[in-house]
Amino acid sequence: MAHLALLAAAMVAVRGAHLAVALGLAACLVVIARANGLTAAELGLARSTWRTGLRWGTAAAALVATAYALAYLIPAARHVLPEGGGGIGRAALWTVLVAIPLGTVLPEELAFRGLLLPLLGRRYGVLASTMISSGLFGLWHIPASLGGGTANTAIVGVMGGDAAGTAIRVVATVCFTALAGAVLCWLRLRSGSLLAPALAHWTANGLGVIVALVA
Repeated sequence: MAHLALLAAAMVAVRGAHLAVALGLAACLVVIARANGLTAAELGLARSTWRTGLRWGTAAAALVATAYALAYLIPAARHVLPEGGGGIGRAALWTVLVAIPLGTVLPEELAFRGLLLPLLGRRYGVLASTMISSGLFGLWHIPASLGGGTANTAIVGVMGGDAAGTAIRVVATVCFTALAGAVLCWLRLRSGSLLAPALAHWTANGLGVIVALVA
């Protein structure tokens, strides 16, 4: 359990930090995994699972993209978004192609679906480890729910920015991301590869940025 405490302390550092910190965190997670005797297969990184992971990840990414497209076609959903910049600039491309996959998806997938899931599974079993990992994934997004960003701006426009609106936003964010975490755990377990949830995660976050810009 000391390793889990170290993991939690290390993950706090990546919030709002430089990309190099996120990459350093990913390296720390690998060290913790090796210290606990986790194999590449348990982490979801075995080469033999890459093809299956790519197949499941591509299918999940396609479903995510379809959901975004359908939501974008609904005027009520599109009008909730704040006015975008009308295009995708270099900063957005950097965010989608570099910052999100390396600064968000890599450390979060390694932590929650790569490291915590098998470590907790050893002691509590698959179902409990999925629930705990997903719950922690939801709680991990509390700081993000209190910050800025397009999603929070849109929710504030609907719920308001007072104490009640903020509480609803935090609870909704935790519940939604915990549910998403359970889906990502299922992808990880079903495919045997960390690549599957990583692709789905990247698509969800990346398309969120793009849709907000072109709304």
